[in-house]
Amino acid sequence: MAAQTPSSSAKALALYQERMTQWMQGVAGSTLREMNKEFTKAWTQLSTEIFQNPQDWAERFSSYQKKQADLWLSFLRTAAEKPPPIAEPLPGDRRFHGKEWQENPLFDYIKQSYLLASNMMFECADAMAFEEKKKGKLKFYTRQFVDAMSPSNFIATNPEVIRQAIDSNGQSLVDGMKNLMADLEKGRISMTDEAAFTLGNNIATTEGEIVYENALFQLIQYRPLTATVSDRPLLVIPPFINKYYILDLQPENSFVRYCLEQGNSVFIMSWANPDADKSDLHWDDYLENGLFKAVEVIKRITRAKQLNTVAWCVGGTLLATALAVLQARNDRSIASATFFTTLLDFSEPGELGVFIDPEQVAERQEQVKRAGMFPGQDLALIFSMLRANDLIWSYVVNNYLKGKQPMPFDILYWNSDPTNLPASMYVAYIEDMYLENRLIQPGALTLCGEKIDLSQIDVPAYFLCTIEDHIAPWKATFKTKDLFAGPVEYVLGASGHIAGVINPARKNKRHYWFNGEQTSDPERWLETAERRPGSWWPHWDQWLKAQGGTLQAAPKTLGNDEFKPIESAPGRYVRKRVD
Repeated sequence: MAAQTPSSSAKALALYQERMTQWMQGVAGSTLREMNKEFTKAWTQLSTEIFQNPQDWAERFSSYQKKQADLWLSFLRTAAEKPPPIAEPLPGDRRFHGKEWQENPLFDYIKQSYLLASNMMFECADAMAFEEKKKGKLKFYTRQFVDAMSPSNFIATNPEVIRQAIDSNGQSLVDGMKNLMADLEKGRISMTDEAAFTLGNNIATTEGEIVYENALFQLIQYRPLTATVSDRPLLVIPPFINKYYILDLQPENSFVRYCLEQGNSVFIMSWANPDADKSDLHWDDYLENGLFKAVEVIKRITRAKQLNTVAWCVGGTLLATALAVLQARNDRSIASATFFTTLLDFSEPGELGVFIDPEQVAERQEQVKRAGMFPGQDLALIFSMLRANDLIWSYVVNNYLKGKQPMPFDILYWNSDPTNLPASMYVAYIEDMYLENRLIQPGALTLCGEKIDLSQIDVPAYFLCTIEDHIAPWKATFKTKDLFAGPVEYVLGASGHIAGVINPARKNKRHYWFNGEQTSDPERWLETAERRPGSWWPHWDQWLKAQGGTLQAAPKTLGNDEFKPIESAPGRYVRKRVD
C-alpha cells in the first residue's frame, strides 16, 4: 500500500469518523439516544444535590484533583523515578492489556487519567441519596457513558490501534472500514464469523422432523438415539425472544442431544419470527395455539397420557402460566416442569430494571405499537448494553479500529440471530410482569379464561438458576422455589444466563450447588448447599428419571398417520432472520 500524504490521511480519518457517527445513529439507533437522555436526566439531578450539599462534594472533587495532579507529576518523572500506578484497571478489564498501555508514558497517563475520572463518576453516582431503583438507573447509565468514552475506543488514543496501523502501513484501518461498512449494511455489530455456521449443517444438526406447524411455531420431533425411551415424552419450550437452537448448537454442547442420549423422546418448539402483521398476537395465543397445541400433538403422536417439560427464561414464564391454567382446568397432561433461569417474581428484575419505569415503558410502548412489533435487533442491543465492554466496545475496537475478523463462536452466532416480538405480546408482558408483578398475585391475571394462581401448582419442579446471571438474578429466581405447592428442586449453577445453562456434561467444567437448607434466605441457602464440580446436567437427569415413567421401545419412524413429517429439522421458521 502506498504511503499516504498528511492531507489524504486526514481525509481518511474524517471519513472514518463520519462512518462511525453513522453507526452510532443507525446500528445503535433509538436505544443509544434513550441512553443519552436518561444519563443527562440522572446527572442533572445529581448536580442539584451537589449544590444542596456542597461541602461533601467539594471534598470528593478535591481528592480527585489531587490524584490527577499526582498523576501529572508522575508523568513528568523519568522511568526510574516513577511511583506505582495511581489508578489501575479492575481485574477482568481487558481494554488495557496491551503492553503499549504500560510502556508508553503518554498512553499510560491517558489510561490512568481516564480511570481516575471514571472512578470519580462512579463514586459520585454511588453517593447519591436516591432510593435504590433510581440510584441503580444512575449507576447503569453512568457506566454506559464511561464505557463509551474509554480511550481504547478511539484511534488517536489507543496505542495498540496506532501501532497496528503503522505496522500494516494503514491496511488495518482499511480493513476496519470494510468491516464497518459491512456492519452498517447488516444494521448490527458482527460478534462472530457468521459465514462459519450454517443451520442444519454445523449448527442445529440433531436429526429430526417437523411434525406439526401453525402460524406460531413448528414442532420438531427428534430421532431417538437409544433403543428404548421413556414413555413420557420431553417437550422443550425455548424463549420466544430467541431462536431454539441455543439448545442444539453442535453435537458436543447440544442439550437436545444429551436428552436423547439419556433415553428421552424429545420434542422442541421452534417459534415463528413474527412481522408487523402479527402485532395482535397475545399471551393467550402463545398458550392456546402454542404450548397447549404442542402438548396435544405430542400426546396424539406418542399416545402418552403425560409428558415432561423443560423451559428457558421467558419460555419458563410461559410454562408457569400454562401450568396454572391446566391446574385450574384439572388437566394433568404435564407430569414435571423444569425451569432454566426463569423469573416469575419480577420484584427484582436485575439490570433490565433500568429500562422498566412507567415513563420509559410508555414511550417504548408507543414506538412498538406504531411498528407493530418490538424489533429483535433493539432487544439484542439492550441485552448487549448490560455488558457493553464485552458485547459492544470490544467488537468496535477489534473489528473497526484493528480491522480484525471476529472468531467463529456458536453461542455468539445464535446471539446475533434475534427474533421480533409482537406488539400486543410485548406490551402485556412488560405491564403484567415487570411493571405490575401480577403473576405472583393470586387471581390478578386471567389467561385463557382462567384466573392464574401459581400457589395451586402441584407439579414437581426443577429450577436451575446461575450465580452470575444479570438477566434473571439468582437471588430473585430463588424466590420461585416457594411459589408452587408441589415439590421443588432448586439448583444454582456457576457462570451466567447462557454459559451456566449450556454446560455440557462431557466437558466436566464449572460446578453447581444443590440441597441447601430450606430457608427463604438465599445467602443462607448457598452457605449450607453442597458444591459439586462439573455440569449440573447429570443431576437434572437423575431428578427427571425419579419423577416416574417406564421404558418402551423407541419409535422407528417420526410423526404418525395424523401428523406426517413436513420437512427435516431445523425447519423453515428458524431460518428466518430479522436482517
